[in-house]
Amino acid sequence: MACCALQTVALLLGGIGMVGTLTVTLMPQWKVSAFTESNIIVFETIWEGLWIVCVNHFKKHQCKFYGSLLALPPALEASRGLMCTACALSVIAFLIAVAGTKCIRCPGSNEQMKNKILLAAGAIFLLTGVIVLIPVSWTAKNIIEDFHNPVIQFGRKRELGPALYLGWITSACLISGGAIFCSFCGSAEKPGGYRDSSPSSRRLNKPEHIRMMPLSVHSYV
Repeated sequence: MACCALQTVALLLGGIGMVGTLTVTLMPQWKVSAFTESNIIVFETIWEGLWIVCVNHFKKHQCKFYGSLLALPPALEASRGLMCTACALSVIAFLIAVAGTKCIRCPGSNEQMKNKILLAAGAIFLLTGVIVLIPVSWTAKNIIEDFHNPVIQFGRKRELGPALYLGWITSACLISGGAIFCSFCGSAEKPGGYRDSSPSSRRLNKPEHIRMMPLSVHSYV
């Protein structure tokens, strides 16, 4: 019962991580415009994501995709590739975890095979969490460095967007779910717990004086 509850928690964390990975990849709020001067009236807010840039001007909201793929910064291209890989791995890991969970009883299913499947799902969840953590932390590092760089004009400075915070939470959910799957799947239940009921076992369990008693001629009468 406790094992089933742990698997349910791990599956829930993995599902949250999968949805979070897809959401973070599509969100435009990776970078938001920063305003360091208090005497400047703000007329627009800029959002920068992996795929689009959005500008909020009064009550108007306009978004556009980036131009040529060859003109993108290397950091943005790497973040795109990592997040797309994380999306694919999170979906695969979630489907594997659903197929291998012990709470789903399939006729003729093998418990050892289920444990191996859940172990694979846990490893993929852990890998996905690390992959999500890389571009999110990398982008946050670049934003902080640019913010404190005096050479960059204040109009080009950016702050940490909500997508980055959601990315850290998503990574934590993926790593936690994967760790739970990997923790208890190593201790698989050993099959054959009823071997003592076999005929050979019953013969071995006879008292010593009966098994060692020699046969005499009277035993055939």
